[in-house]
This record gives sequence, C-alpha cells and structure tokens, in this order.
Amino acid sequence: MNVASAATGHALPVADGRATAGEVWRLSRGHRLRLAAVGLAGILSTAVDLIPPVAIGYLVDRVQTDTGDLGTVLTVTGVMALSAVLGAAGTAVTIAHATRIYHTVLAALRERLVSRAMLLPRHLVERAGTGDLISRSSDDVTAVADAAPAVIPALTVTACTIVVSLAGLAALEWPYAAAFAVVLPVYALAMRWYLRIGPRVYRAERAAMSARAQQILESQRGHATVLGFGLAEHRHRAVLTDSWGVAVQSIRARTVQSMLNARLNLGECLSLAAVLVVGFVLVDHGLSTVGGATTAMLLVLRLLGPVNQLLFVVDTLQSALASLSRMVGVVTIPTAEEADTSTTQADQADEADQPAQADQADEAAQPAQPAQADEADEADPAGAAETATAVRLRGVAFRYADGPSVLDGIDLDIPAGRHIAIVGPSGAGKTTLASVIAGVHRPDGGTVTRPSRTAVISQEVHVFAGTLRDNLTLAAPDATDGDIRAALETTGAADLLELSADALDTVVGTGGHPLTEAEAQQLALARLLLADPELAILDEATAEAGSAHAERLDRASEAVLAGRSGIVIAHRLSQAATCDRIVVMDAGRVIETGTHDELLTADGTYARLWAVWQAGQQIRASR
Repeated sequence: MNVASAATGHALPVADGRATAGEVWRLSRGHRLRLAAVGLAGILSTAVDLIPPVAIGYLVDRVQTDTGDLGTVLTVTGVMALSAVLGAAGTAVTIAHATRIYHTVLAALRERLVSRAMLLPRHLVERAGTGDLISRSSDDVTAVADAAPAVIPALTVTACTIVVSLAGLAALEWPYAAAFAVVLPVYALAMRWYLRIGPRVYRAERAAMSARAQQILESQRGHATVLGFGLAEHRHRAVLTDSWGVAVQSIRARTVQSMLNARLNLGECLSLAAVLVVGFVLVDHGLSTVGGATTAMLLVLRLLGPVNQLLFVVDTLQSALASLSRMVGVVTIPTAEEADTSTTQADQADEADQPAQADQADEAAQPAQPAQADEADEADPAGAAETATAVRLRGVAFRYADGPSVLDGIDLDIPAGRHIAIVGPSGAGKTTLASVIAGVHRPDGGTVTRPSRTAVISQEVHVFAGTLRDNLTLAAPDATDGDIRAALETTGAADLLELSADALDTVVGTGGHPLTEAEAQQLALARLLLADPELAILDEATAEAGSAHAERLDRASEAVLAGRSGIVIAHRLSQAATCDRIVVMDAGRVIETGTHDELLTADGTYARLWAVWQAGQQIRASR
C-alpha cells in the first residue's frame, strides 16, 4: 500500500496516485468491455460531428464559384441536420453509459469506504479525529460524485474530439494543423503550472474542511460540558477559526481557477489568430480555397471548446482526485482484525522461538504476597485444574500519541471460562487495559494473546435508529426471532417487547421510542449475548443506569458472562466481588490480584477502596 501522510497532525493517510489508480482499476473489473464500447461510440459520434464544418466550407466554395443552387443548399443542409442528430444521439449514449459505469464504481468505493471505516483500529480514528473520517465519507464522496457532470463528458468525448479534429485539419491542409500545434505549448505550460499548484491547494482545502468538521463534532458531542463549564465562547472561536481556514483555502482554490482561465483564454486567442493568418496566406497564394479556410476556422473553433473544457475540467478533476485519494487512503488502511492477525502471527513466532523465556516470564510474574496473582490461583482449588488461558499479557505498555505512559509492564493471565474484575482509582488505566486486551488499541510494547472472537461493551452504549430486531441482528445477522426473544429474556429486557404492539418491529432510537439508560444497556447486553464471543469485556457497561437498576443490570451481566471468559471493569465494587478474581490497578500497573476475600484480608489498596465504597453505599441508603 502506498499512502502519504496528510499534512495536518495525525490525519488519516492519503493514497498516492498509483494506489488510487490501482483501486479504481480493481473496482472497474467487470465494466472494462463496456468502457471500451463507450470509447468507440465517442470516437464515432465525434467523427460524425465533423460533417457540418466540412459541409459549410463546401457551400462557401460553391457559392463563391456561382455553381450552387437551391437543391445543393437543401441537400447539404439536410446532411448537416442529420449529422447533428446522429452526433447528439451518439454523445448522449456515450455520456449516459459512461455515467452509469462511473456511479457504479463510485458506489462500490463508497461501500468499501464505509465498511472499512467500521473496522478501522480505534486508535487511528481517535488520533485523526472522527471529523476527518466523516469528512471523507461525506464531503469527499460528494465532491467525487458532483464531478461526474463535468468530468465524464470531458473524458469520454472531448479527447476524441481533439484527436479527430486535428486529423481533419491535417487532412484538409497540413499547415492548418501545424498552426494549431504551434500554440499547444501555451496549453501545455498552463497545464504544467496548474498541476504543480492545483493538487496541493485542493488537498489543503479538504484538510481544512476536515478540521472544521472535527471542531463542530466535538462541540456538539460535548454540548453538556461546553455549557456546564462556560466554554461556549471558546468553542465558538475555535469553530470560527477553522471556518475561516476553510474560507482562506477556498479562496486560494478559486484564485487558481481564475488564473487557469486566463491562460486558457490566451491560448484560445493565439490559436484563432494563428489559423486565421495561415488561412489568409494559403488563400492568397492559391494553396487553399476560401471554403477550405472556413472549414479550418470552424474546425479550430470546434476544437478550442473541447480543449478549453478538457483543461478547465482538470480543475474539477483535481478536486475530485484529491477527494478520491483521501477515500482510497481509508480503504487501504489495514483493519484492526488484519493488524491483530499480523501481530498474533508475530507473537506466535516469538513464542515458538523462545519457549524457555516465556516460561521464565510466567514464573517471574508470581510474587510471594498473599494477595498476588499466582498464590491466589493456588488458594483456589479450581485453579489447579485449569489448563487453558483465554488472555495472556506480557510486558504490555501503552501511551496515547506522544503523551505519558498509561500502561507499564503489565503481566496478566486470565484462565479460560473465568471472570476477572479490574478495579482501581480514576485514571489507573483500567479502560485502556481493556481496550488493549480487546484489540482496540495496539500496545507500544509487550505481547497480547486473546481469543479471535472478542466483544466489548462500554458504558457509552448506543441505540441505533431502527427496530429492536435491527439493533440486535447487527451482532448476529442470522439470528431468528426466537433467538432474539431468548436473548432479551436472559438479560431481563423482555419488557422492551411491550413498548408497542409491533414487538420486535418497534422503532427505537432517533425518531422512535426513547429508551432509558438501563434499557439501552440491557439492549447492548442482549446484543453481546447474540454475538456469542469467547471473551466478553464489560467496560463499566452498567455504570450509567443509576443505583435503581444496579441489581437488575448486575444479574443481566452475570447471565451474559455465564459460560464464557469475561473481564469486568467494575464501577460498583459489589459487581467486582462476585468475580472469580480481582485485578487492582494504579498508575498504569497491576498492584494487587486475588479473590475478594483475599484482598480484604491483605488490607491493601482494594481493602481501602472497598471500605470507601461501603461507606458511600450506607450514606446513600440512609437518604
């Protein structure tokens, strides 16, 4: 994959010309014969369009020699009218079929873009900003689609017109073609200047649009925070700054367009003057007729339009190509699954090469304190019988972009089928650790081994606009209505079927029945149950529903985790107490592991957290 980094920050990559052309060529598979037929139709329709200039030149000569009559005029006029109809019909068919192919390929690219965007590694999207991704899937798609009315006629008809018209000039009298050819360097220099300036300007314009979209999205998503902390003016200034950046870049782009127009107008003037002078000289020396000179001028006039259109449409084409390269840049990014596969293969190779070192690392991760990991396993009779490990972390480190270390030297084993709670103070690195285990973030150091089928539910659960069935079959497209109802019942969400008489066809989310936070979390748990992963990670997945629904959601979580390996980022320590093991984190490190009772006996960090949590529960209960 050949991609170039975007000029701004950590934006998503932009594909180079070769990668963009290769992707378009791949998507055009199955349409190439039709493209060849469209090209042939364009040449034929262009050849027919040359008849009127030749016919007019013929009439001029006949009138000049007084040999023309009304019948000749009517015949020539009829031929011109017929050629105009045939040429228009051929051009219309050419453009129609070219447009259909164009939009079919664009639709395929758009589908690939959206599909790939859904699978991108989360850290890439977070670093680039969702505004960049949304801009590529909206603004850039629109720019490429809007280019069709201008680009397709130019590319499918104009090039044919230029070739056929030049051939006609040469066949008429070669000096006419030579006169026009002398002026071609003016167009070539204009194009060279534009290709040096234009792409850079359009890329900057698209990048500015992405930055503006990011500012608007952040302000909308953080609306409550903006109002709560009085940041409205600050966010307003940020949006204004990026909006002005878009305006500046757009003005630069329009300036480039104007300067290109000026160069094209100069070329047009020089072309007409050159052919007119050559025609005068040839007629004056008896080397050409007035009709021939007239035909030559008409052919040049006919040629100038397409030449100017082709060069001017390069402006639109460059804008579209800038957007197209940004779209292909997303399409060619390895997905999180692909990245995980390569990482896992590398990890397996390392383990195969160094089995002794891995065993030593396992032994080194066994502290002698009662509350530590492996002594906790010894205290648990079931631990001796376990032979499978669902998750293994060795020396895992992670940091966001160029920030401070968030995880440092994490060694952790999670036996298959066991449920582990991760607790700790705010900022300890719990959610980051869960993201690394899930494959959302790739570690900066160390290795992670996990099941191929892993699912995560965060506390920011989402209800998609659509029916209950749509929301649940996202995780299991083949699930039957019976499977869906069973999942809802298991998670205590059967009440959702009674929201309306439509049952599973009840519309929820935007424009439908609003769901409470507890109902949304139950829906997410049912979705995970249908997905049936080997490893389920609940990242404070029931934290936002409030204490009134805590017990009900805890039961739903236990039902979802039954029979599979599970990791719970526990907001409520009562939820952690029911897990097989508890991992305590602080400052990006694992500082304690053990069962609930063992950790209380050890009287360490977990014991203090439990005491504080219990006191808070008593205060809430007394209110």
